[in-house]
Amino acid sequence: MIGGGGEEATAPAPAAEGSQPLDWKFAQVFGERTAGEEVQEVDIISAIEFDRTGDHLATGDRGGRVVLFERTDTRDHGGHRRELERMDYSNGRHPEFRYKTEFQSHEPEFDYLKSLEIEEKINKIRWCQAANGALFLLSTNDKTIKFWKVQEKKVKKVCDLNMDLSRAMGNGPVVSSSISASSKSCMANGGFDERSSGYSSIDTSLPSGGLSSLRLPMVTSHETSLVARCRRIYAHAHDYHINSISNNSDGETFISADDLRINLWNLEISNQSFNIVDVKPANMEDLTEVITSAEFHPTHCNTLAYSSSRGSIRLIDMRQSALCDTHSKLFEEPEVPGTRSFFTEIIASISDIKFAKDGRHILSRDYMTLKLWDINMDRGPVATFQVHEYLRPKLCDLYENDSIFDKFECCLSGDGHRVATGSYSNLFRVFGCSEGSTEATTLEASKNPMRRQVQTPTRPSKSLSTLPRVLRRGADTSGVDANGNAFDFTTKLLHLAWHPTENSIACAASNSLYMYYA
Repeated sequence: MIGGGGEEATAPAPAAEGSQPLDWKFAQVFGERTAGEEVQEVDIISAIEFDRTGDHLATGDRGGRVVLFERTDTRDHGGHRRELERMDYSNGRHPEFRYKTEFQSHEPEFDYLKSLEIEEKINKIRWCQAANGALFLLSTNDKTIKFWKVQEKKVKKVCDLNMDLSRAMGNGPVVSSSISASSKSCMANGGFDERSSGYSSIDTSLPSGGLSSLRLPMVTSHETSLVARCRRIYAHAHDYHINSISNNSDGETFISADDLRINLWNLEISNQSFNIVDVKPANMEDLTEVITSAEFHPTHCNTLAYSSSRGSIRLIDMRQSALCDTHSKLFEEPEVPGTRSFFTEIIASISDIKFAKDGRHILSRDYMTLKLWDINMDRGPVATFQVHEYLRPKLCDLYENDSIFDKFECCLSGDGHRVATGSYSNLFRVFGCSEGSTEATTLEASKNPMRRQVQTPTRPSKSLSTLPRVLRRGADTSGVDANGNAFDFTTKLLHLAWHPTENSIACAASNSLYMYYA
């Protein structure tokens, strides 16, 4: 149950391990670009997600592909997972992942009814509960959601034959043959069927050792291969572009959200969904806001939150009614008098929201800031973190080149002590959100993450808000890094994910996947 509005809200509980800034180090990179290498549009990473154990990582790109990576440093020599609460990286070891497999999730399509091209770009990936050694995940582009099963399959081959097939058939060397209808016909008839094989005849004489040397052909499984199979396709339920999908804690349902509607699906049923939120007005000229992100509560299967382009977050309880037109809680920050400008509503639009693991707090990202909200306190955020305050004088230029509409994601650490989000020049920022923490670290997505460290004041500003217990940290107005280099607004770090149990971050810079640990 959601706590009552009269309950006194507090900032996240202080913790010793969350009060000191972390020392971040480079772990590994996949798909690193060489100097001067041109990046293909289809190779740019557009989604990234850890599974609930942290042993697998999935990325999606603009070419519609999903690439899976597997953790290797948590397994013993037999390949079994070591059950450890938290890995110790103080001795120089670091988390290691390896490429596992990839598959084509979506293809470009064309909607003939609306004369609309549908891109293959992967918008979101969400892991589902693993079962029987198989991995399950959801992936979506603008219109279609797919449910994938990835499992190891043994490759079966026929071997230990009694003759040299290359000599008998007059063909190249053949060691073994996959089981097929023609090979079964061969075994049944004592030779190859002329119609199925194309060969007129083969040598069926006994081997030199006679009958005693005849061997029974064996079917063996010498190797395994990973096979990705699309189990279900959830289509034709959204008129607008899908911006979010989120799994429910019940393990049976998930939601998908576009600009105006949120639909509830059952994983087992692909031809039917229920519309639970609809903000479309009778007259589209009356439209004042759109849905930008939606997320299920991590433990309460009846609760979800969605954000809007006007900077508000609504918490809804699906037990109240079938169509959740009314919200249980509304979270928005009061506008400071005298600060309104042409760009106010644009930069207030929330691009991403995430629940903390305990379900008590919600992290939101708008264009300029990260905000941490307590679901028991709807007066305003309990903490606000300035991500790139130096951009405020440049909003007009960013509006002209459409950068002001970039959608940055955010993430929280598993213990809830820290939050992170991306910025321009392939930078990302990590903030401490424990009470008393002054952590505000700037890192670069490169092999030397501390290279472009920005010196930022960490003392909270008292004049920025009248709300109690609100922290605003990390503001910098320089516009240049510590080396005097101008920030590059054409390179942006939009997608990143925090490991669910450890201080490890994976982030996407163009077509490269960088991983860091602390």
